[in-house]
Amino acid sequence: MEFSGTFELEETSVDEVWLALSDPVLIEQSLPGCQFLVRVDDTNVDFDALREETADREAELTGDPEAIAERAFEEGGHYAALMQIRVGPVNPTFETVVTIEHREYPEMSAVGEGASSNSSFELSSGMVLSETADGVAVEWETQADVFGKIAQMGQRVVNPVANRVVKRFFSSVQDRLHERQESGDALTVSDANEDDRGLIDKVLGRSASDSNNN
Repeated sequence: MEFSGTFELEETSVDEVWLALSDPVLIEQSLPGCQFLVRVDDTNVDFDALREETADREAELTGDPEAIAERAFEEGGHYAALMQIRVGPVNPTFETVVTIEHREYPEMSAVGEGASSNSSFELSSGMVLSETADGVAVEWETQADVFGKIAQMGQRVVNPVANRVVKRFFSSVQDRLHERQESGDALTVSDANEDDRGLIDKVLGRSASDSNNN
């Protein structure tokens, strides 16, 4: 199955959206049905242990560049997520592991797989950010192989679910960016001081000379 589309984020910049989408905590809190999203050492994950470890965890959403730089997604990094997604009459919980395959501003791609009691999937996904007159366009695409009970429902059932999840995710990202701006906690790239600029450049994956030329 193939899914793709473009989502427009208004009144923001490519840098600020990239920083937001580099933050696992913001992704976890924006992704519908996501119970946790954490970095792991490899793809052999003990999800029972992760459930216990994350049960009382309070992940703080912040615009602090130092906090984001410390936990930002890294190329080659592995991340485990527990996802509950309703598809038609079933509501499976997927134990999912994703690897960041490529991460070079303003593009990112990942591969992963997930499994529930009666369904599983394998996927590859990518996105590219670009500036628009009103903000930022996020072009995304996903190729997925689905197995088990969900596969039996067919693309006519699965496609609307995938599109709904993506729309809700980016709408939530948009809301959180606006909340940061209104609260004064926004990580405003253009106004960052020298120390914060260095951390921002680290997350963006560019050198100081590149930053000074922008």
